[in-house]
Amino acid sequence: MTGTPIRLLIADDHPVVRDGLTGMFAADPGFEVVGEAADGAEAVRLAQAMSPDVILMDLRMPVMDGVSAIKELARRQIPARVLVLTTYDTDTYMLPAIEAGATGYLLKDAPRDELLRAVRAAADGHGVLAPSVATRLMSRVRTPEPELLSQREFEVLELVAAGSTNREAAARLFISEATVKTHLLHIYAKLGVGDRAAAVAEAFNRGLLTPENSQ
Repeated sequence: MTGTPIRLLIADDHPVVRDGLTGMFAADPGFEVVGEAADGAEAVRLAQAMSPDVILMDLRMPVMDGVSAIKELARRQIPARVLVLTTYDTDTYMLPAIEAGATGYLLKDAPRDELLRAVRAAADGHGVLAPSVATRLMSRVRTPEPELLSQREFEVLELVAAGSTNREAAARLFISEATVKTHLLHIYAKLGVGDRAAAVAEAFNRGLLTPENSQ
């Protein structure tokens, strides 16, 4: 990117925010603001027409929100990197944006220098996360998925892992054999597997079961 200004598209539904960002980046010769969008649909149209290197994308916008716009950019194979710039750092916003393909996720209270560095990094293809967002993501990665299975499904899976038949599991849990089979079908669907052995293996892979569980 040296020598050539980074082409930047700014998408935010607040004119004051767009003006402030445009002014900030226009004052630095390393950047060229090629367009401004007031909603996600306009951002997609401008991205297709202007070929920016990086799109600064707000998440809550009318007509088309930021996450939908990121998905649409990917669907149209528009190669611009998307750097989310928002006031929200909750899982409700953060995870869908990153899963949709955002290169980075920053908060609007980021200092000017941090924002400039983040856009340069995004243009080079590097992921950029606000510290609070990085902390949240790390905790998500480190925490197994205890809520994936219901308590009763987990109990059935534990017994299956320990070698119990459906009939034995039913007797241990004081439920019918048919109910055990129903629980197993739900477990297979949730884990994306087709049989008992695969369910047990996948549960170990995901950290839902440990060797202590299956003794």
